[in-house]
Amino acid sequence: MSITAERKDALIKEYATKSGDTGSPEVQVAILTERISNLTGHFKTHIKDNHSRRGLLKLVSLRRQLLDYVKRKDEQRYKTLIERLGIRR
Repeated sequence: MSITAERKDALIKEYATKSGDTGSPEVQVAILTERISNLTGHFKTHIKDNHSRRGLLKLVSLRRQLLDYVKRKDEQRYKTLIERLGIRR
């Protein structure tokens, strides 16, 4: 359900805006998107796992807040981020 440290490091390197960047919205959204996709796959086999489903909804809400923040600050940055991640909207 969680992502490995190697995968997380790869996401940080791919979406970082500068060297040593681990907290920019782009990195945070990329990590949340990876966790959301892992949980979505988990629910295909564990349909009745409602406790984890609540966690998934919290992750989706947090990602939405971060995306709204990026859109409010710089719309072009927002558009490139959702294109890179393959998030529709």
